[in-house]
Amino acid sequence: MKPRARPVSPNPASSIDPDEVARFAVIAEAWWDPNGKFRPLHKFNPTRLAYVRDRLAAHFDRDIRRRAPFDGLRLIDIGCGGGRVAEPMARLGFSVTGVDATERNVGVASTHAAEQDLAIDYRFAAAEDLVAAGERFDVVLALDVIEHVADPQAFLASVGQLVKP
Repeated sequence: MKPRARPVSPNPASSIDPDEVARFAVIAEAWWDPNGKFRPLHKFNPTRLAYVRDRLAAHFDRDIRRRAPFDGLRLIDIGCGGGRVAEPMARLGFSVTGVDATERNVGVASTHAAEQDLAIDYRFAAAEDLVAAGERFDVVLALDVIEHVADPQAFLASVGQLVKP
């Protein structure tokens, strides 16, 4: 039986696809299982994280050999899932906000971050909600998300509005 997707946002411009939300809700507990459904992500994530870290270090002129090289910068991880990107970014010193349209993902991510003693602001929300609230971030990540949204153009427009000038 397919779980029902709870409406995520009263925002009529939301680009969220309820079918995708329901699909990820079913497998939310598997995010941190290295041999589970997200096994390819576990294998790929170190390379991706190194690439993102290095590009951001160059952009912000930060020394990655420092303990928290990105201290003082805000990062949002849109479509954060279970926190597989948000947690390493928090360890690098970013003040991290993770948002996901799947409430169960937010619960899994919050629990895991607490177990790791990481202060990450996880929210059950859509990118459009943060735009409407006037939020802005130094870094906006939306990794592995575009293929899951109902309206890619609207989603990208919202993501662009979250980046600080």
